[in-house]
Parts: sequence; C-alpha cells; structure tokens
Amino acid sequence: MKSSGLMIAAVVLAVLSGILYWSGHRKPTDPTVSAASDEAPKILTLNAGDISKVEIDKQGALNVVVGKDATGKWQITGPQVLSADQQSVSSLVSALSPLTSDRLVEDQAGDLQQYGLKSPALEVKATTKDGQSHRLLVGDATPSGNAAFAMLAGDPRVFTIANYTKSSVDKSPNDLRDTRLFTLDFDKLNRVELTSKNSTIEFTRNRDAWQILKPQPLRTDSSQVDELVRQLRDAKMDLAASSDERKIASAFASATAVATAKLTDSSTVQNLAVRKDKDGYLAQSGAVNGIYKISNQLGEELAKSLDDFRNKKLFDFGFDEPEKLELRDAGKSYLFTKGGQDWWLNGKKMDSAAVQALIDKLRELNSSKFPNSGFGASSIDLTVTSDAGKRVEHVLISKAGDQYLAKRENQPTLYQLDANSVTNVEKAAADVNAVEAAQPAQTPAPKK
Repeated sequence: MKSSGLMIAAVVLAVLSGILYWSGHRKPTDPTVSAASDEAPKILTLNAGDISKVEIDKQGALNVVVGKDATGKWQITGPQVLSADQQSVSSLVSALSPLTSDRLVEDQAGDLQQYGLKSPALEVKATTKDGQSHRLLVGDATPSGNAAFAMLAGDPRVFTIANYTKSSVDKSPNDLRDTRLFTLDFDKLNRVELTSKNSTIEFTRNRDAWQILKPQPLRTDSSQVDELVRQLRDAKMDLAASSDERKIASAFASATAVATAKLTDSSTVQNLAVRKDKDGYLAQSGAVNGIYKISNQLGEELAKSLDDFRNKKLFDFGFDEPEKLELRDAGKSYLFTKGGQDWWLNGKKMDSAAVQALIDKLRELNSSKFPNSGFGASSIDLTVTSDAGKRVEHVLISKAGDQYLAKRENQPTLYQLDANSVTNVEKAAADVNAVEAAQPAQTPAPKK
C-alpha cells in the first residue's frame, strides 16, 4: 500500500513539474492575460504629417514603397511607379501615427522565435522627413487568433496588435493604387461627349443643370445625365480581372466598340474607349496606361441612346403648383385660375380636389417615343402657367391613329402620347365642378 501511494505521488509530482515547465516556455495563450502589463502602450508615436515614406516588405511578395512627390502628394514608387489613391495611403499612414498595441507581452523578450519575430513575415518601415526610420515587425498570430505579435526593431518589448491594425498596414500595390479611370476634377466637369458608331451626344452643364447640345439642343432628363456622370466618376479598374495584360489586350482588340466617353473640366480633357466581348465590358483610358475590365453598369450606361437622356415629360412645371390652367378641346373651353387656396372658373369657386386631379393628370403626360413627323391639325390646346407667371407652357395635341402626338410651343420635337393618358386629362377637366354655395339658415316662423 505504501509503495502504491509513493508511486501515485511520484506520478502527480511529475505531471505538475511538466505543467510548470510548459507554462514557463509556451507563448501566452491569450494576450489579455499578461504578467508584464495590464496597459496598452503605444508602439509608435509619430505624427502623420512627418511621415514622408513607407516601405512594406512581406514574405513572398514584392516590396511596396510609397513616398511624397514634389507637390506633397503620395505616389507608389515600388515595385513600379503608379499613381496612388491618396485616401488609401493616408489611411495607411494614420495606422502608423500613432500605432497602439493591444497588450504588452514582454518587456525584455529573449526568444523571438516563439512569436514569429525572428524572421517576421511582415516588416513596415516608416521614414520621417528628418530622415529617421522606424521599422515595425509583425510575427505570428496569437493563440486566440484575434491579434498578432509585433515589435519595433531595436526595442526589446513584444506586443500584440489587433488583426484590423495589421490589415491596415499590410498593403499591396493594388490596395494603394489609384484605380480611377478618370482623374479630372468632376466638381468642375462642364462637358460630356458620348460617341458611338451611329451618333454623338454632347451634354453641357449650365450652373448645376445638364443640357443636351448635340445632335441638337433638346430638353434633358437631368436624373439620367446625373446617373451617367456618377457612373463615370465611379469608373474603376477591375484589377483582379485585368491581371493578364496580354490576354486582356487581345480581347479588347477583337471586342465590339460600344462608345467613347470624352470628359472636359476647366483645364483637362480625358477619354475612355469602351468595348464589349462575350465576358463583359473592357475599357482603355486616356488618363492611365493599360486596358481594364469594367462593371457592366458602366458599360450599359455608355451604351444608352439619345432618347434615354431626353426629357419625356410633356410639361416642366413638375411639383410646382400652377396658378392658371387653360384647356380647349373639341369646342369646350376651360380657364381655371387660382386665387389664394381656391380655384375659380368663370367667377365660380371650383372643387379644388378635382382641379388637383387634373393637374396630376397633366404631370403624368409622358412621351413613349419621339417621332420625326406625323403631327396634323391640333385637337387639344393646353396652357399651364406656373412659377408666379414666369413659366408659361403651351402645348398642342393632335390625333394620330390610335395615339396622340404633342408638341411644345416653339420647339420642333414631337412627343408620342398614350391615348389613355390624353383621355384621362379630358375626363379630369370635365369632372371639375363648382362648389355649391352654402344655403342660409331658415328662420323659424313665430308661433301664434
């Protein structure tokens, strides 16, 4: 029995000794449990404005170098010279100034191998404008996987940094590259020209409003042109799908031409030629070298026709409230005028809700097509006055088979209207009735 007890005690002692040995030589299982410090000290305390160069050396990848040019803008200088996305590089620099740790693991690290810091997978060197360099070493992930071990070259302390901090400084050239296909100033954009095989459409901006100038001055659907400009502003290279330069150049050469977009700001003119093959849209920019795959949304936007950008609304008063409506139709004539909150016809107060229904039907008059001819004798004459009398819109409508054609005064464009929409206007006008005057109260006869 004694021998058995001694044997059990010896086994327990051996196990405890092994646990103590292992705990003294393993990596910390969790950076939140540290005997060195309960604080999260800064690894680097640089000012962002003082950093003039950043070099990223990652195992298995080409070194990335970004630096400021003579104008103070960031530029990628390695592994090749490329324009840099200023915001992306600024985010990288911000992550380094200052660089805060999650935890301090060791004050005086002896064995860097256990942290992956003897031959670190990632090194980031920040150089300040006074010529001083600071080299951040990033090693293995912590056992919990939500952080990585890190240290500053020449500093014996070992820290942990959050994964998002590591991601903020672990950047490739594509992460930092300016991927815009147009680099001009869109805030000063004043002209857009779309040239396809069959036509050229030119838009000009007058203050904040876009207008169609070519092939002739036409009313413009501003929302459609705004969307075109937004797509051009957001036009980016799809670098992942464009990595094989020889293959994509061959595809572009054999693809079908869609359109060329020519943009002009106050001082710059830039072009983008777009083609389509079986796999999507490809673009060659005059602002940057190379051929790139682009989004289908941009390609489809540039493939639109002139009619897609034209204003299909027959009237321009929109959501402004008119103050006068005049309608002549087959011998019937209506002249509604607004006084205060009320509508009047021939000195009689009209049902305002019914007049509002007529206004709504006028707003809904939209063109389905823009024919070049076919307008005959007018059968309906409409005039809408709005904007305190500053806007007077005169429209004539004629019957054309099962449809109606309309034209605005002093404009050559014809608008094809659905027959139902015209019938709805006629019916709404006929439904406007006078408001019956309230009858005076009857005075009861005196009792006898």
